[in-house]
Amino acid sequence: MELTIECQKRAPESKPNALRQSGLIPAVIYGHKGTESISVTIPAKAAETLLKKASVNNTLVDVKIEDGWSGKALLREVQTHPWRNSIYHLSFFSIAQQDSIEATVPIHFVGEPVGVKLGGGELDTVLNEVTLKCAPESIPETIEVDVTHLQVGDAIHVNELNLPAGAEVVGGGDRVVASLLLSRNSQTEDTPSEA
Repeated sequence: MELTIECQKRAPESKPNALRQSGLIPAVIYGHKGTESISVTIPAKAAETLLKKASVNNTLVDVKIEDGWSGKALLREVQTHPWRNSIYHLSFFSIAQQDSIEATVPIHFVGEPVGVKLGGGELDTVLNEVTLKCAPESIPETIEVDVTHLQVGDAIHVNELNLPAGAEVVGGGDRVVASLLLSRNSQTEDTPSEA
């Protein structure tokens, strides 16, 4: 999914709280031209709309700065007010010069395991997301994992995931994503009762 956000450069003397009170959210774009970062403001309504559709470390955003830089960036961080739950600050990472980036992608489990239907098993999902290293345009919205073939005692590992071409998982490939365990109910039914 790709989204667009328009923003304006933030004046160096501007105060973040005053900006928020006037309906603007402070934000920063870093990674642009090496270590240089750009301080910007985004209208609060536009920021709220963006966050309804975007996920941190997963969604590419087309950022346009009025009278300035424009390019693709990854939404990296969202800070919210501790008790009001309103947006406080946004951070974007420019990917203009990046061959590959790290993005967090949710795992979506598909199907009902045969070991649940017929073998009294219970699906144990260990990972709900993984971090991928891939080209910015190859970030999948989710990684689908088909669990229909699992029997009790089976497991799916990270290195068995179906990834986009050129993508690799950051971290060990031997980590378990999901396994099929004998359910506690089945264990108690099989245990003979003491007389």
